[in-house]
Amino acid sequence: MQPIILNEPFRAVFYAPFYIAEARGLFAAEGVEVRRDTAGDPNKAAENLLSGRADIAWSGPMRPMLLRDRDPSCPLRSFCAVVMKDPFLIIGRGPRPGFALSDLPALRFGTVSEVPTPWWCLQDDLRAAGIDPDGLTRVTDRTMAENAAAVLDGTLDAAQLFEPHAALAEAKGAAVWHRAADRGPSAYTAFYATEARIAERAAEFEAMIRAMAKALTWIATAPPAEIAATVAPMFPEVPAAALATALGRYQAMALWSPTPHFPRAAFDQLQRAMRSAGIIQGAPTFEACVDEAIVARALGG
Repeated sequence: MQPIILNEPFRAVFYAPFYIAEARGLFAAEGVEVRRDTAGDPNKAAENLLSGRADIAWSGPMRPMLLRDRDPSCPLRSFCAVVMKDPFLIIGRGPRPGFALSDLPALRFGTVSEVPTPWWCLQDDLRAAGIDPDGLTRVTDRTMAENAAAVLDGTLDAAQLFEPHAALAEAKGAAVWHRAADRGPSAYTAFYATEARIAERAAEFEAMIRAMAKALTWIATAPPAEIAATVAPMFPEVPAAALATALGRYQAMALWSPTPHFPRAAFDQLQRAMRSAGIIQGAPTFEACVDEAIVARALGG
C-alpha cells in the first residue's frame, strides 16, 4: 500500500476518533501508513484534495454537498461516517433548567464565527420552532473563546460553542443549557476525497475505514479519562479534567457514529438546514455526495 497524506481541517475535540485511530496504531495495524497534516481550515483541505496535494481529508459532508450544488461535476465524495450528531452546545452564566430555543430572542446571544454549519443547523431548528432567526440579538463576529468569556463576565447571556470551551467555562461557573445533538442525526464529519483518488487508493482507504470502525467501537465505551489520556498530546493546552469532561459529555451524547456506515437521515438533516439557510439552491442526492460502496467493501457488507 502507498503512504496516504491525510488533511485535518483544524484541531477539535469532537474529532477524537480520528486521533484515536492514529494514537492507538489502528491505521498501522491495518497495514496503511497515514501521514496527517493540518490544513488550517476546511477550504484549504478541499483545495488540497482537488489539487492532489492531499489524498484524503476529514470534514463536514456539507462541503461535497455545497460544491456539487454549485457544480454537479465536482468530484468530491464523503464516506466513512464518524461524527453524526451536532457537537455544538449553548451555554449560559449559570444553570437554567427548562431552557428552550424560544428563550433565545430575549437574550444577547453569541454564535459561532469560525465555521458555518452550527449556525445553519441552529437557524433551521429555530425556524422549525416558529422562531425567526433574524429576530435574535446576535453577536456574529467573535471567536468561541471570546463569547465564552463574555458569558462569564455578563456581557452576553448565552453562547454557542463546542468542546472544550464548554467544559472550561463550566469550571468557572457557566452551565450547558442546550445540546444540539439532542436534535438527532446530523452529518458533521466524515472522510472525503475525489472520486479518482477513491478509485486509485481503494485498498488504503478501505484499510483506513476498518481502522476507524475499531476507533468508533473503542470510544463508545472507554472511560472518558482514558480517552482523554489517549488524545491529550493533541490538546496540550487543555487541562486533563476539562478534556475528560468534554469527551465524557460527547460520549454520553452518542456523538460518534457506531459504525462507518453513513446514515441517510443525518445527510437529509444537513441538506434541509443548508436549504433553509439559503446556502444551497438544489438538492444534491445522497448517492452523488456519499460513497457507501467503499464502506461496504471495507467492512464486508
